[in-house]
Amino acid sequence: QVQLADSGGGSVQAGGSLRLSCAGSRYTISGYCMSWFRQAPGKEREEVARTDILGRTRYADSVKGRFTISKDNAKNTLYLQMNSLKPEDTAVYYCAAGFCGAEYNIWGQGTQVTVSP
Repeated sequence: QVQLADSGGGSVQAGGSLRLSCAGSRYTISGYCMSWFRQAPGKEREEVARTDILGRTRYADSVKGRFTISKDNAKNTLYLQMNSLKPEDTAVYYCAAGFCGAEYNIWGQGTQVTVSP
């Protein structure tokens, strides 16, 4: 199965932007549904964005209009463009993949995003 490696996290001030990357290896990501999740300290894991094999996308209300998920099959990489970042976006972000309609069973290692006021 495909393996995933997250990168691109960092520290920014509120209002700033970051782009997260999730590089696939061993196999192509084109046949998977993929999502970005995040987990803040003391909070449950939250799915923030999802894309399917047809390129359709869905977002959590908390990030709609600010985050954009995209998949570049040629580069075998999933992205999350995050704009207008807020302190409440601070979390560890994980990419995940799975067969559409099934539970996600492939996860990246996570990348920390910290947004200061």
